[in-house]
Amino acid sequence: MNDTSLLLTITIVIFVLMYLGAILFQGGGFTKPQMFFNILNANAALIITATGMSIVMISGGIDISVGGVVALVSMSCAVYLDMKGGSILGSVLLALAIGVAFGLVQGFLVAYLDIQPFIVSLAGMFFARGMTTIVNTAPFNVADPEFMALKDTRINVPFLGSVNKKGIYVPAYVEIGVIVALIIMVILFIVLRWTKLGRSFYAVGGNKQSALMMGINVKRTKFLSHLICSTLAGIGGYVYFLHVGSGSASHAMGMEMNAIASSIIGGTMLTGGVGNIIGTLFGVLSLSTIQNIVASAGLDEAWWTGITIAAMLCIFLLIQSVVMAQKNKVLKS
Repeated sequence: MNDTSLLLTITIVIFVLMYLGAILFQGGGFTKPQMFFNILNANAALIITATGMSIVMISGGIDISVGGVVALVSMSCAVYLDMKGGSILGSVLLALAIGVAFGLVQGFLVAYLDIQPFIVSLAGMFFARGMTTIVNTAPFNVADPEFMALKDTRINVPFLGSVNKKGIYVPAYVEIGVIVALIIMVILFIVLRWTKLGRSFYAVGGNKQSALMMGINVKRTKFLSHLICSTLAGIGGYVYFLHVGSGSASHAMGMEMNAIASSIIGGTMLTGGVGNIIGTLFGVLSLSTIQNIVASAGLDEAWWTGITIAAMLCIFLLIQSVVMAQKNKVLKS
């Protein structure tokens, strides 16, 4: 079993044990399938941005601007729809344009001017947050009827509903954003596993010099990784906008850190060259499940959640270190 498969297996096993433990010891909503679907509904945007983050981290970089891009997309689309009389299609194109613009600029600076990705994306984060307040300062809810109809669309999941206290059967459902997130995951999984570009991401992240010797265009690969990440942040921003239905400068605060944490928990290594999109999904699910467990236990203070997530990150980083140390020991012997 290679490093990526091993770390993916560990992530899935830990998530399953965690969720089963929540069902056995806390019961309540965890026993209903809708609880799991609610986790997906609430984190569809994070799944999309975290998969983009995984692409960048696999290629050996990082992007901490994604939270700012999500907030900028959400506010821009809200203003466009509610104050400028825009259309749904126009707002989708606006979200894509913002994401692509950030990807082009940041990808060029990182790949072709050889500036550290942390510095570039830090500047991008500040720029996106500043632009969000320039677009509009006051938070507001969107009242556009076509958008609200799209926002309230639910896709029923057959045979997984539950009976409420009144004895009425309530079907399980997911929001449109979940479908978008799953489609993107499938596409990226195929790209990473069975395409030349996907193999290039792993090669560049594993060893840049070896990738050059194999004839891989390292600069173009890095550029494309940042372009994909920012474009997905734009799409994730629209999915986030669909979920919350409002614009605010405080939206998606800390999402970039959650995306990085989800990627790490999912088995993506900060050093590059190792990672899996499916693992990122389970990283997001693990992160959200921990938050729900902490809340269900009555520990509502924000610092409890922070401490728990920090502990999870330490555990997964320790697991990654042990795995890599064991591999190096085997190779040397």
